[in-house]
Amino acid sequence: LLWTVNDHIGVFAVAGLIKPLESVYGNSDILKRFVKPAIDAQVFEGQNWGIPISVGNHLMLLYNKSLVSRPPQTTDELIEMGKALTKDLNGDGVPDQYGLVYNFNEPFWLAPWLGGFGGWPLDGNKPTLGTKAMEQALQFLADLKFKHKIVPPEADYNTADAMFKEGKAAMLINGDWSLGGYENFGVARIPRVTATGLWPSPMTSGVYFLFPEYLSGRKVDAVKRLVEFFLAEDVQVLFATKYQRLPSVSAVLSDPAIANDPILKGSSDQMVVGRPMPTVPEMRCAWDAMRPNLEAVMAGQMT
Repeated sequence: LLWTVNDHIGVFAVAGLIKPLESVYGNSDILKRFVKPAIDAQVFEGQNWGIPISVGNHLMLLYNKSLVSRPPQTTDELIEMGKALTKDLNGDGVPDQYGLVYNFNEPFWLAPWLGGFGGWPLDGNKPTLGTKAMEQALQFLADLKFKHKIVPPEADYNTADAMFKEGKAAMLINGDWSLGGYENFGVARIPRVTATGLWPSPMTSGVYFLFPEYLSGRKVDAVKRLVEFFLAEDVQVLFATKYQRLPSVSAVLSDPAIANDPILKGSSDQMVVGRPMPTVPEMRCAWDAMRPNLEAVMAGQMT
């Protein structure tokens, strides 16, 4: 049994390494138990391939409650607040605290803004990277660094994570996998793009069980029993409350432990404006095409 993310589905399916869900569950209505984003993210070439364990894996805005009382609702507010929160605290001419940090050389962090400017990396399996939306998204991110100066000169994943934990950044864009590592923080949507009126759309996926093509006989029954264990309400609630990962089973979302949790509620609010990560193998090519160009723009080496 494979426990993995949905962007492996297209690659594994094309390579013949996994079998469609119907060959394990027949015409069962098992997929009716799950939230729609979880179902949408496992479809490839018209077939179902995975059983969702949790849903999300999406980026969102985290804010330090000691520095931010109300998160920004628009990108104009983000820039205004970011400038006020970027401070030189020791008088050496270099900011010690920044308004915003995120992993700005990684294309996964570009995708929400691309959606917010009306674009997307793929149309079906066709790359759609050379667009006005891409130009606008890259210009916006470059301006945050070079014009508005509310992000640090350099920030990879570990740097951004450490700065937020140490109180050196008021706001952070990071994923639901990171929520268990912070204290005294709030969760909100990535602010709406003022220029377009659109919400940034982080890619959503989740964690899935996929079934190897060689699975057969008694092993199929054993695997299905294990799957049922992870779909049980108490286990789904445990994953949500202990690891802050949204449950895949629809009925579990109404459990008080989840419905009354402000962090999970904020994560869920962000997820509903996200878009499923494409499962097609071409998405791997799109990531590889975006990375060097994003790095060049953020280094000031490309317009």
